[in-house]
Parts: sequence; C-alpha cells; structure tokens
Amino acid sequence: MFDYTTAEMGSIFVMQGFAGLSMFSVLLLMALGLAIIFGQMGVINMAHGEFMTIGAYTTVMLSKLAVTYGMVDHYFLFAIVLSFFIAFAIGYFVEFIMIRHLYKRPLDTLLATWGLSLVMQQIFRSSFGAKEVSANLPEWLLGSLAPTEMIDIPLNGIFVMGLAAFVTGGVYLILFRSGWGLNMRATVQNRTMAGAVGINTKKVDRMTYALGCGIAGIAGAAFTTIASTGPTSGSLYIVDSFMVVVFGGAASLFGTIASAFGIAQAQSILQFFLSSSMGKMATLIFIVGVLMVKPEGLFASKLRK
Repeated sequence: MFDYTTAEMGSIFVMQGFAGLSMFSVLLLMALGLAIIFGQMGVINMAHGEFMTIGAYTTVMLSKLAVTYGMVDHYFLFAIVLSFFIAFAIGYFVEFIMIRHLYKRPLDTLLATWGLSLVMQQIFRSSFGAKEVSANLPEWLLGSLAPTEMIDIPLNGIFVMGLAAFVTGGVYLILFRSGWGLNMRATVQNRTMAGAVGINTKKVDRMTYALGCGIAGIAGAAFTTIASTGPTSGSLYIVDSFMVVVFGGAASLFGTIASAFGIAQAQSILQFFLSSSMGKMATLIFIVGVLMVKPEGLFASKLRK
C-alpha cells in the first residue's frame, strides 16, 4: 500500500470506489427483492439468486435475437422489462404451489427454497449448458469516461447505478405511496385485522413474493453488463444479499441501501489491497461484530420489536 504515490492512491480509491458503486448497485437490486420477501414476509428465500439468473439468461437470449435482427442498440431496455415480468410470473407460480404452504415456518422455507435453487440450477444447466455466456451489449453501454489520465469510469457502471436508483425509487413509491403497499404493510403488522377489514391477505402474499422475484430479475439484467452468466451465477450473490438485508435491518428500505453501499465499498477497497477472500473475511468479521451489539441490524424497523 505504501509503494503508491499520493496521486496514485487517490486514483485507486476513486476507481475502487466506483467499482464498489457498481457492485453496490447489483447488490442493492438483489437485496431490495430479498428485503421485501424476507423482511416483510419472513420467508428465507434461498432461491432468490436463481431468479436473478432468470433475468440474466433472459437478457442473454434477447441479445442473441437482437444480433440476428440487427437491433443490438435497442433491445436492452426491453430486456430489463421482460426480465422483471418473467421472474415475476415464475415467482407468482412458485408462491402458489409451494411457498404459501410454508408461512410461519422459516426453517422449512429455507430447506424448500434451497432445494428449489438446486432444481433451477439444473434446469439452467440442461437448457443453456454449463458454460458461462455473455450478452451482446449495445454500443451506448460500452466505453468509459476519463475525467483524468489515471481514472476511467465505465459507462455500464453508470447505467447500472441509474437503474438501481430508479428501481429503489419505484419500490419506495409502491411500499409507502400506494394502496397496495398500504395493504401489504397492514398484512405484515396484523394479518388477522387486515383480513377483517377486507384485505385479501393471500393475494397480498403472492404479489409480494412475486414482486421480490421480479426485482431480482432486473438485478439479473443489470448483472449481464458487468459479468458473464452461468447456472450458478445467482448463488454467488445470495450470501452477500442476505448480509445486506440482515446488517441493514430487515424491513428497512433505508437500512438496505446503507448496508449495500457499505458492504460493497468495503469489499471493493479491501480486495484491492488484500486478497479477495481476505477482503470478504474482514468485511464479514466487522458485520458479525456489529450484529453482536445490534442484533436487529443498523436500522431496525420499530414494527419488528
């Protein structure tokens, strides 16, 4: 670390900080969906990463069609929307056939969704092959900005951050500025009373789970801009996503954002100066230390007391 000049150190922190922002954006998109499912419903969804993979493979397949028909510069925004709806529809179906039977049984949901994740990974492997594949990105996502000679900021990272900000704003409006969000929060606070005043709590559960899965699909589309996609790509992010939700405080939107930012930045900078595994270990040790003092997370919801 001490072999670098002051200018080089400044450039390193800027570059790694921006790399951390790109990781933060994907983590945030993953954690938003997980926070809705785990924080609001108490379902430990170990298959959440596979819903991200659904979005990634949807984008990859659309990119191949776009290459065939010469529409590479126009398909990506449509791929994001389609990734959301496909993951949403599959999540809706999964909640109906499996998850609805497991509410208030968190350990059972953990085992059931872990088994579901293995099944989905095998489906991906059988359908798309074991090798990782990459999407053909439009030209407007390629290249970088160079504010100085030593700093390059990739355009795809800027786009992913903008997408994360847009989705986060949408989640806030849905949860706190819509009638459906009010019904969902009422169901979380008191299911019996919510049902008594005419709220269809079963439909709220199904839509909540599907929404979380749909947001994971958007995360998958964003993931294709920074990495290739394989059958197990989603499982690589599930642990970090749970860390974000638990560390920030389940059911806390602000906590999810702050936690995703802190974890992504810490890992990005520490992994540059240390090895990848050592950087993750140092971050995890810090998180465990904080949770020992504040087991409900940094920004625990008052409704969870």
